[in-house]
Amino acid sequence: MTSFSGSYRADDVQMLLKRLPQQAFVSVAEKEALIQAGRRHYSEMLSAEALPSDRYLALFEHACRTNRERMARDCLVLAGLIAERRPDDIAIVSLARAGTPVGVIVKHLLARALGRPAAHYTVSIIRDRGIDAVALQAILARHAPESIVFVDGWTGKGAISRELHTSVAQFNARHGVAIDSGLFVLADLAGTAACASSGEDYLIPSSILNATVSGLISRTVLNEAIGPDDFHGCLYFDQFAPHDRSRSFVDDIIEAALALEHVPAAAPLDRERAAATSLACLHALSQQYGIADVNLIKPGIGEATRVLLRRVPRLLLLRDPAAPEVAHLAVLAREKNVPVAVDGSLPYQAVSLIRSGPDA
Repeated sequence: MTSFSGSYRADDVQMLLKRLPQQAFVSVAEKEALIQAGRRHYSEMLSAEALPSDRYLALFEHACRTNRERMARDCLVLAGLIAERRPDDIAIVSLARAGTPVGVIVKHLLARALGRPAAHYTVSIIRDRGIDAVALQAILARHAPESIVFVDGWTGKGAISRELHTSVAQFNARHGVAIDSGLFVLADLAGTAACASSGEDYLIPSSILNATVSGLISRTVLNEAIGPDDFHGCLYFDQFAPHDRSRSFVDDIIEAALALEHVPAAAPLDRERAAATSLACLHALSQQYGIADVNLIKPGIGEATRVLLRRVPRLLLLRDPAAPEVAHLAVLAREKNVPVAVDGSLPYQAVSLIRSGPDA
């Protein structure tokens, strides 16, 4: 098995993913119906991705300009946290796709700002299916277990950080190793990360695009095309290459971070309070909207954006529709005819609800 780097440079990342030939896409509506009927798992299917509209791309550019310094600072903070907790070799294992841009940035900052060279791999993790054990074994063939650090962009409800903890614990027991399953993120809304630069729901620019800011890869796949000794799969959207922002985006954030005079200290985060806030929000929204499955509630800007990009939304909830951080969500909602409601009591900037039932 061989790795590849997507549209990143070879020294940015090794993607431990099986590059699949073009597959038949399933429409978003059909995919949603199959998932909710329990007939297919979401990881078995892909829907076609489209390039962002000109209006939406302009909002991405604005998000980059207005949040550049903050994301740069938080990436440098995250690099510092990793350096403190990995005193010897460092092997960054970012979770595809949202973790990949963050992992690329942090890898360069560790080397160039902190004098700590690091390897960087991207692997797949899938809710209810776990982390790619074949990929982890490939990493362990090159690196000590204690060097591994898992990186993602943010937590929403904490489902992926919990999946990571469970599946890594199973891997450790099966292989007699002790990999630390703690997750390192820029923004920990759920209080489930081991380390985070921030606990606030702010607009991480890379959260609002799909493949064109993530190395031109699709969401990861685990279906009949993946054999027992294969990495989890993905598509590579080479047709999007003229519109790719993956390298330019990470380079811009790295430049901004290196311009900072020192590594900022991480602000203390109250994980218990964040977890309690998350649970209370999920409970209140479940009660208010009659939602039995909390997986249909996606809190935070990053998760709310994902729903509008690739699921069938029922409703977009905004705390303040005039806030610049949610302007891209308002555009997506208009483009996709998704109703919007304002709820000033939300603890997050945005929440998307996924439609359920036969009309999903």
